[in-house]
Amino acid sequence: MAASRSANTFLQRTREARKIIVVDFGFLGDSVHLVPALWEIKRNYPQAQLHTLSASVGAELLKLAPCVDRVHAFPLTAKSPAWWRHWGIIAALRREHFDAAFNFSGADRTIFVTAALGARHVLAHEAGRKHFWNRWLSAEWVERRERNQPVFEQRRQVLAAAGFPLAAPRFDFCVPEDARRWAEGAIADKPVHLAISASTPVKEWPLENWAGLVRMMAQQKPSIRMIATAGTNPREQERLRQLARSAGTAQLQCFDTLAIPQLAALLQRCRLQIGADSGVLHLAMALGVPTLTVFRQYAGMEEWVPAGSQHRHLAAVCRCIDENKDDCLKAGRAACLAGISPAQVFAQACPAL
Repeated sequence: MAASRSANTFLQRTREARKIIVVDFGFLGDSVHLVPALWEIKRNYPQAQLHTLSASVGAELLKLAPCVDRVHAFPLTAKSPAWWRHWGIIAALRREHFDAAFNFSGADRTIFVTAALGARHVLAHEAGRKHFWNRWLSAEWVERRERNQPVFEQRRQVLAAAGFPLAAPRFDFCVPEDARRWAEGAIADKPVHLAISASTPVKEWPLENWAGLVRMMAQQKPSIRMIATAGTNPREQERLRQLARSAGTAQLQCFDTLAIPQLAALLQRCRLQIGADSGVLHLAMALGVPTLTVFRQYAGMEEWVPAGSQHRHLAAVCRCIDENKDDCLKAGRAACLAGISPAQVFAQACPAL
């Protein structure tokens, strides 16, 4: 695919930039996939301050990326107000007088906010909806990158189309020492991590399946410890409590309301991450932890499936997606994922155990 008329010389024309911002309102998984592009920006503008503007959980994650100099959070919730309701944040960032801004998602809200920051040069990726006002908000666009490669590589390829020479992709998160010390005291080395929740119930393996897997692992691998975690979301915490009650084994430890550095420190000590199609999967991948994931099959899934022999997955064909129905959504559970048995997941996990 070709870049827009002038985008391929973007790096050449902005070499002297001293202050740069990247706007991306994705949550945990999206923010993980942003980091390799941030390393490329920092490498090609070594003299510049690199800022990011992201959702709060993304900001927490990006504080672990040494290539980022300043992290800014933009509050987003399930019922977020319009972007201009947070004008105080935008006004403060305008006073930074950014030389360049990057937008890799192309989402409507992020494009408006990026334009409002007033950077001298703006580069955006045509990954969102196309509107007649897009060219008014950002003069320079890179056409949609091929979706047959991981999301983090698509973002790096946006930079390649803008004239950036690319090095090998890197995540290189730096987990704080206090979080690592806490994890060392909290869990034994080399447990299996269970990420039982996702952003929506239709991406989650049912709790009875999780409980069956925990009991199976406890019986057949009595030396293996397991840990399960949940974020601050009340629904996730309730799922974690239900799993602890139904699994009934001392081999399982549960942790709720973890901060991102604590979660990362726990993951670094794990031999395997088993979980749903969620942001924790991508954090584990970036930290070099082998993964096993249960997916509900959907168009574009391939760009989110970690590549490499240490990453495995099972995918269920979903009638709701194939026939454009919402049965799973109404029921609050994915019937297709329920068809993947604990024995199937255990068999896939055994090589890493």
